[in-house]
Amino acid sequence: MDNDLIKKRNWAFGIVAFFGLISIATYTYNEYYIYLSVYLWFGFIYGMCLQYGRFCFSSAFRDLFAVGVPRMAVGVMLATVLFALVSAFVTATGLSTFHAAPTSLHAVVAGFIFGVGMVFAGGCASGSLYKTGEGNGVALLVILSISVTQALFADVAGWTNKLVPQSWHESAVSKGLPPTINAGDGWVDQYLAGYVWDQPVMTYATMMGQTDESITGAFFSNAFLGVIVPAAILLLFVYLIWSRRSFLRKRKKVKENLNFKDDLLGYWTMIVASKRTAIAGLILGIFCGLQMFVTQGLRVKFGIQNAGTLLERMGHDYGISVNGTVFDPGYWYVTTQEAQWVGWVFAKAGADNMDNIYFGLVNGIPNPAINPADWMSLALIGGAAVMALLHNEFKFKKPTLELATWAIIGGALMGIGSRLGLGCNVGAFFVRVAQGDVSGWLFGIGMIAGAYIGVKFFNWWTERQMAKEFEACDI
Repeated sequence: MDNDLIKKRNWAFGIVAFFGLISIATYTYNEYYIYLSVYLWFGFIYGMCLQYGRFCFSSAFRDLFAVGVPRMAVGVMLATVLFALVSAFVTATGLSTFHAAPTSLHAVVAGFIFGVGMVFAGGCASGSLYKTGEGNGVALLVILSISVTQALFADVAGWTNKLVPQSWHESAVSKGLPPTINAGDGWVDQYLAGYVWDQPVMTYATMMGQTDESITGAFFSNAFLGVIVPAAILLLFVYLIWSRRSFLRKRKKVKENLNFKDDLLGYWTMIVASKRTAIAGLILGIFCGLQMFVTQGLRVKFGIQNAGTLLERMGHDYGISVNGTVFDPGYWYVTTQEAQWVGWVFAKAGADNMDNIYFGLVNGIPNPAINPADWMSLALIGGAAVMALLHNEFKFKKPTLELATWAIIGGALMGIGSRLGLGCNVGAFFVRVAQGDVSGWLFGIGMIAGAYIGVKFFNWWTERQMAKEFEACDI
């Protein structure tokens, strides 16, 4: 083994040791820190899985629409199905931390904006995090753009109030929110309190008159009808459009008369085509469900419903929302905690950004050093770095001006889409779909459509740039 590989392996072990030291030292100081360490180690596992499987939602749709390669799209669906099965068990035990989101057309619109953005940026929210762990400078710019855009967009007011329908304004004011939250001012606040909150909250179980915690509701309605059946249909569509022709062409070389069994074989071959992606999807789905189980268990142990209570008990009351809460989903989530980083920096710089719903009422802006979800995202980057180092795939990549520009534009669109949809490709799509939340598929439909438009735009842009270069050569 050469010196470079030895150094990378040592760096990988050093990162693991660093996270281990943090967990031990903080728990020794106060047992409440084990709650943050749970976020840390699950984030670490997510980072390793994402990097190992090259797991990126942007790549899934870009590869499918641009070059007809379904590998990553299949991996995404596989992970979603596995997450749904584990989540159904957790939900049936009554230990799920998930809460369904409002369902309406806004999820489709938000998903569309996000989908265009992730293609422009060259990576989704979670994909950009793991690529940052590989040393990718473009991915880091994407994360920064998403974070800054969210923090600014959540507090936007001024002339944007003129764009608010009167019905939104009246509904937001009528909610009777705490006086420190100015629900009658700010486009996003009035959009949330005056429109989104008025939309129905549904899972497939509740639509069928069942409870999410019941066996039939959790396993049959939410997991089977809400996830497995739609995922199987989507994968069948992918097979028929992108995989079937090439598979049957190869199959004819060994078998002259093809039948339905050959299509079943082709369908299965497509699903298991990439072992790394399949393995990553398997582990990711299992641990996403397991995190909910463990987090809820700790909440019961400490007698809390939100980490804001723990932070207050430890004397960290800065940045706690008016409801005494901080962002504490209890499962894998991306984007909100990154927005909190920037929101905290803005507040320290003198900005008054705790009068809006996003920060002031729900999520807070605690110090990133003691923010549970922040530990998860930072550990995700660390887990991806460890896996990249061990596989000799870590390399610092400085962005070009063109890539940096697309990263910033795409990240901004993803930031806006995330706030309109109350989540990103993970929180608004992956998690919600797996939990039987009807709004998850709506966000997904918009995201797929946005990705398709983004790919078509890039194809046009590339052809245009090549035409200009050819013209310059002719001259």
